[in-house]
Amino acid sequence: MNRKNNSGGRGGPKQGKAMKYQIRADIKVNGTVQRKDIIGAIMGQTEGLLGDELELRKLQRTARIGHVDVETETKGGKVHGLILIPSSLDNVETAIIASALETIDRIGPCSAKISVVAIQDIRATKRTAVVDRAKELLLSLVNSGEAASKTVIEEVRSVLTTGTATSFHGLTCGPNIESSSSLIIVEGRNDVRNLLNCGIKNAISADGAGTMKQELIDLANGKETVVLAIDGDRGGEMLFSQLMETLKVDFVAQAPVGQEWELLPQKTVTKCLSMKVDASKFAKTLNKKQADDDQKAGVEDKNWAEDMDEVYEVAETPAEVHEMFDHLDNLDKNKALFVMVDGSVSEPVGPSTLSKAAASADGAVAIVFNGPLSERTLEIASESAIETVIGTKAGKGYAARDDVKSWLAEIHR
Repeated sequence: MNRKNNSGGRGGPKQGKAMKYQIRADIKVNGTVQRKDIIGAIMGQTEGLLGDELELRKLQRTARIGHVDVETETKGGKVHGLILIPSSLDNVETAIIASALETIDRIGPCSAKISVVAIQDIRATKRTAVVDRAKELLLSLVNSGEAASKTVIEEVRSVLTTGTATSFHGLTCGPNIESSSSLIIVEGRNDVRNLLNCGIKNAISADGAGTMKQELIDLANGKETVVLAIDGDRGGEMLFSQLMETLKVDFVAQAPVGQEWELLPQKTVTKCLSMKVDASKFAKTLNKKQADDDQKAGVEDKNWAEDMDEVYEVAETPAEVHEMFDHLDNLDKNKALFVMVDGSVSEPVGPSTLSKAAASADGAVAIVFNGPLSERTLEIASESAIETVIGTKAGKGYAARDDVKSWLAEIHR
């Protein structure tokens, strides 16, 4: 790769401008094109549209517009993707550049449609990273004893109440998570340690739910009561929404607004746990809050990967599969049953026993699961020669397989 040397002269090397915004745009192309075709169309079809001051090639040469990146996927001879353009222009000029993208209606010989999803403030993301790192440093300082905040009485009492953090399949937890009839799920390992300092020994971290483990799902499903303790911010609410789809949650205990469990004093921890609310009630409250926020914003929260049915045709659902959807109405959440070749059904089973039950379900032709289908669910069906699997929605690692037909109620019902 040839690189132009910008050094030399009295001014010295040219310094790149800090990017302030990022344009995110959805693109749909009715045909097969490559990334370079899309980038070429962006540069070529906007040239001369906005005048010399906002000409994209010139803005890139002066580092006021960054590298144009395109993420695409091709299916059925059509392309769907996301366009990312960083900008160091002001918000007005960035908005003009973004709106210019929507004038592009062809990529080569193929018809195309570009819709701007959002203009993100990159500086806000950096500020969030600074705040998160500052919290880590503050917690390290507090734990080191250099900024001790406990009274002498609390220090002495902690000998009787605190326990040692252990590990459960790689997840940080208290020593009593398996013996206790109840379980408290928190986001991170520091939350567990703070609860231990408060004398609570049946907490386990979900590690942000980014790598949800089947062992945690099975542990929660086997408890009489599961309490999800979330931080008092948007991240905590997002964790609740994710975990509700994958494991048993009976109650939700939320920290005060803007506060996190890892820094809560003992009195606040006790108060928040005592004021826990039913998970279904919390979900309704959260949905109403999100709807109100969307209404105030005046725009829809559009995701570039949504509305795929506008690009790809959804397969027609056979009548026998439609009949199997009816079994979902009589199943408890995260429970499964087997449909036999004669149309009869088995007793419901939980996720932890699904593999064993499938192996011994002679004559089973389908698995009906009242929950999101994961890659593991399809593997169980394949291993037991069960040709059809039905679930409510796509779960972790879900992808269609050739040897198992899978159907999602949210699409086909």
